[in-house]
Amino acid sequence: MTAQKTLENFIGGRRHQARSEETLVLTDPATGEVTGAAPVSGDADVDAACTTALTAFETWRDVAPAQRQLSLMRIADALERRADEFVRAEAIHTGKPLHITAAEEIGPMIDQIRFFAGAARFLEGKSAGEYIAEHTSFVRREPLGVCAQVTPWNYPLMMAVWKFAPAVAAGNTVVLKPSDTTPLTTLMLAELAAEFLPDGVFNVVCGSRETGRRLVRHPVPAMVSVTGSVRAGTEVAGSAAVDVKRLHLELGGKAPVIVAADADLARAARGIAQAALFNAGQDCASACRVIVDQAVHDEFVAALTQEVKGLTTGAPDDPTVFFGPLNSATQLARVQEHLRNLPSHAQVVTGGEALPGPGYFHQPTVVTGLRQDDRAVQEEIFGPVISVQPSSSDEDALRLANGVRYGLASSVWTRDHQRAMTMARKIDAGCVWINCHIPVAAEMPHGGFKQSGYGKDLSSYSLEDYTRIKHVMSHLGA
Repeated sequence: MTAQKTLENFIGGRRHQARSEETLVLTDPATGEVTGAAPVSGDADVDAACTTALTAFETWRDVAPAQRQLSLMRIADALERRADEFVRAEAIHTGKPLHITAAEEIGPMIDQIRFFAGAARFLEGKSAGEYIAEHTSFVRREPLGVCAQVTPWNYPLMMAVWKFAPAVAAGNTVVLKPSDTTPLTTLMLAELAAEFLPDGVFNVVCGSRETGRRLVRHPVPAMVSVTGSVRAGTEVAGSAAVDVKRLHLELGGKAPVIVAADADLARAARGIAQAALFNAGQDCASACRVIVDQAVHDEFVAALTQEVKGLTTGAPDDPTVFFGPLNSATQLARVQEHLRNLPSHAQVVTGGEALPGPGYFHQPTVVTGLRQDDRAVQEEIFGPVISVQPSSSDEDALRLANGVRYGLASSVWTRDHQRAMTMARKIDAGCVWINCHIPVAAEMPHGGFKQSGYGKDLSSYSLEDYTRIKHVMSHLGA
């Protein structure tokens, strides 16, 4: 599947023209040019996808784990063979640099699919035993059923992998709604997967937020998995509560990055700049909020600024750029609105401006002088903007780190092992990196606390999220 006039849904192993005639315009954020359109799926389209997925579940649930593994391995191999095609398609609706996407996204995605292929054969449970006299008990781990999944626009292909792979590995079927601005590669992935999965196991419906609401409200899905904003997660939780659907929510972050006075400042500045500006800062785990010991604050800001100035933005096919444009004119305006409304005590050390068009490019930006209750500290900007705050002690750094509503990711930069371990224990976030920020391993869980949501992506914990536990007891005398 390649870019076309109007994309189609993918249901039951084939493309389906939406019954709704409403469409959304798709735009290349690197040029601002229209590249096509996608349907806004209505009730009939969502119902068709859910009904198809439910029918497929009746047989897929009973497929042996070894066969599920084989299907996922073949999907990973096919994605590897077609990697260049997917990288270029991803750039059409995200503007990401081709060389960065090929090196940092496609490879890990392939590895993640292969991980879940293996994990499909390793679901653990308690051993059978007699916990009551003459009664043997054991635990069955079963798939849930149809999983409704909603993915964001910042990593459209990778988030589709994080959603569909564990669900399918566990024996579920999927109806996935990609972001309204970036549906292309998700549709391509579903079509590729259909070569190795039974019809109806992996379905995709395009659409707007209202399409997502229709999917969440539909009576068929047993689980809803969403990566998005806190607002979206709150709304989904309310809708899912009506019929007690299981939830899996990853709702963003405002990652604290603690830099101690004894840290290797040059290494920290380089690593933090890259982790903050990767994907133009459009990453829930972005190293966007630095808290540095006041004794080295000025020295660190100077080093960080130098590193940030060396990370350029530009067109996807330019091999010298580090990050691409923002997702849309709306997102560019949102970042600019945040910067225009900085308090008078804040200083923009470098950057701060949108770049001339075409496209939605923004300068890499460093802001100092912010206070803990400032909006730019408390709210997710989701752009190439790094704030730096001073701390007076380790305790003060932890207070600032935990003083937001999010709890997804964090990092600590120090040479002191005891400090690192103490902070790792006390930081209220689902991930703590030490002397690094943003590496992700398929074997390790990714997911947050507080208003960053609950449930885990990646790892065996994610696979378990897509299963249910059943106790079976047999009377031995019967």
